[in-house]
Amino acid sequence: MTTKHSIFLIVLLFLFPAHSQELILSDKAVVSVLTCGPGTDLYSKFGHTSFRVQDSEQGIDWIYNYGTFDFNTPNFYSKFARGKLLYSLSKQRLENFLYTYELENRWVKEQLLTLSAKEKNELFTFLEINYLPENRKYKYDFLYDNCSTKIPDILKEILGKDLQFESYQDTTSFTFRDLIQQNLIGNSWSSFGIDLALGAVIDKKAEPLQYMFLPNYVLRQLEHTKLHGEPLVQRERTILDYNKQNRGNFFTTSPLFWFGLLCLFTVSITYIDIRNKVRSKVLDVVLFSVTGIAGCIIFFLWFLTDHHATEINLNILWAFPFNLVLVYYLLRNSKTPVWVSTYLLGLLILLGITLLIWVFKIQIFSPILAVILATLAIRYSFLLYRAKKLETTTL
Repeated sequence: MTTKHSIFLIVLLFLFPAHSQELILSDKAVVSVLTCGPGTDLYSKFGHTSFRVQDSEQGIDWIYNYGTFDFNTPNFYSKFARGKLLYSLSKQRLENFLYTYELENRWVKEQLLTLSAKEKNELFTFLEINYLPENRKYKYDFLYDNCSTKIPDILKEILGKDLQFESYQDTTSFTFRDLIQQNLIGNSWSSFGIDLALGAVIDKKAEPLQYMFLPNYVLRQLEHTKLHGEPLVQRERTILDYNKQNRGNFFTTSPLFWFGLLCLFTVSITYIDIRNKVRSKVLDVVLFSVTGIAGCIIFFLWFLTDHHATEINLNILWAFPFNLVLVYYLLRNSKTPVWVSTYLLGLLILLGITLLIWVFKIQIFSPILAVILATLAIRYSFLLYRAKKLETTTL
């Protein structure tokens, strides 16, 4: 351990002397890392990671979990949406921790760490002090500061330069979006929603150590980590042996099915409109309302929240917030404004720019977006043609 880390621990012990005197583990103590498999709900699809400290002589078997938050927090949903909700470190007995994972049939694996008695006590002291009410809360970040990143960060803080993370990756490199999508089912609403809500910032290549924002990569990296030149993981064992798989959806419930259906419906209605020389207002209200609302949500996540992963989201080029302005005129049954044809031309240009951004990989969009763009392009083109024709007739 370096001088800097020794000083850090001494300061902690000095600040909390009464508390630290109680934090003495016996020689039989064991410190390990638990990795939990994915669940069914979106928030649990990426798994989970925690520290475990056992000491049979003192009756200790505690889980230190950095992935908890309080539903009773004032303005909970507002803070969650704006990225201002604080997460916290919780401590509970192993049997209580495992209860949820047993109910959900999720596997739990344990990696026992090869630490000296001094290192175990230093890590235990750190966790106990971090668990104090004034210290336990932290500003959560999905990519850079979550329950998984806490594990390597704390190990580095305690063990210093004696801890070496060895490279084990092949030549393949992944973006943050690639890594996220590895945990999701293709053609699912969760996969589509992630691609819609998160911006171009997650399309940059992740460094190998940054993969550890996902629990499964913490598990794999610790298998290739050394302490004092020896393997950090003494041995690995399975606590809960469930093999829950992420199963695919029925196609009829998938976003591709429903957006494909919308595209066919739009083509059919547009063909009928052309033949009958009319315009189906209901379809236009639906398309402009959905894209406008989606654009407002993207704008909110990009500019009005603390979420970093939602920044520079170029989905806003096709999910255009100002489409709601056009809905206002459609619902009023008022005369079509003179600027509509210019506006529609602008929307078509934005669709083209979206395609170029996709082709040049400035931002990677959901594959389902191809169907959405085709739907919008067909309807916008018809509306532009009709608007131009009405202008010519008026003249």
